[in-house]
Amino acid sequence: MKDIDIPRIEDFIKKLNEKDLLYLNRLIVERLKILSQVRSSEKMAEYHIHQRINFPGPYGSVKTGTITAMHKKTVSIRTDDGENWKVAPGLLKRED
Repeated sequence: MKDIDIPRIEDFIKKLNEKDLLYLNRLIVERLKILSQVRSSEKMAEYHIHQRINFPGPYGSVKTGTITAMHKKTVSIRTDDGENWKVAPGLLKRED
């Protein structure tokens, strides 16, 4: 990828009208969503159903449990204390 000329991009943006800025904003938001989905999918691929994991719980606690299902954006987990959680894959850690 070529080096990006940030000052030139800034000058270009400053010349856009509101309609063009809203369109550009929509494009950027869509691109960020795609990048987030790719990261999430890559992270999700590191785990499987029935795998033991832990994740940060409320107030600094650490929850431990087993993956019960894999969804598009989250992983369902049944904790050792019987709770059910849906957690983003980026928060998971393999149990040591």
